[in-house]
Amino acid sequence: METLRERKKQRTREALLRAAVELFLSRGYEHTTVDAIAEAVDVSQRTFFRYFAGKDEAALGLVELTVDRFVRAVRERPPHEPPMEALRQAVLDGWYSINEVVESVVPVELYLRMYRVIESTPVLLAAHLRRSAEAEEVLARVIAQREGLDVDADPRPRLAVAVFSGVMRVTERQWVTREEFSLEGIHALTAQYLDQVGPALLGSWREA
Repeated sequence: METLRERKKQRTREALLRAAVELFLSRGYEHTTVDAIAEAVDVSQRTFFRYFAGKDEAALGLVELTVDRFVRAVRERPPHEPPMEALRQAVLDGWYSINEVVESVVPVELYLRMYRVIESTPVLLAAHLRRSAEAEEVLARVIAQREGLDVDADPRPRLAVAVFSGVMRVTERQWVTREEFSLEGIHALTAQYLDQVGPALLGSWREA
C-alpha cells in the first residue's frame, strides 16, 4: 500500500512536472530555468534535483510516462499475437487511453504541444532520441521474452523493434507539422503508416 510519504513525493513530482511544462510552453525551453520551475511550486532548487536530473528530464517527463505505459502494454498483449501486431495494437490502444496517464499531471493538449517543443529544441530532441534508443532495447527484450527467444542470439526482436520505432519516428515528425494537431490526428497517422510497413518493405513500388 502506498504510504503518505510516497503520495506526497508523487504530488511534488507531478507539481514540478506540471510547472515545467507550463513554463516551457509559455516562455520557451531556453528561457526557463530550474529556479523558475522550483519557484512556481514553492520549493527549493535542491528539491527539484531530487526528482529530476535537469530541466531536460522534466521536459521529457510526460513522454517517459507514456513510454513506460506502452512497454507495459506490449508485455500484456495476448501471447498469440505476432510481434509487430502486439506493438501496433499497444501503441494504437495507448493513444486512446493516454488521458489515464497524462491528465493527472496536465491536460492532454499541453502534452501534445510539448512534442513541438521537443522537436524544435536540439538538446531536447537529442535527449529524446537517446531515450528512445534505450526504450528500443527494453522493447526488444520484452518481444524476445514473449517469443521465447534469446535476444542476443536471435536478431529478430531488435529488427522488429527497429522497424516499428522507425515508423513511429516518421509519424512524430510528420504529425507535429500538421494543422490537425490532435490525438485523433496522430492515431490516424500512426495506423496509416504502420499499415504501410509490409507493402513498403516487401512489395513493389511501381504501378503495374
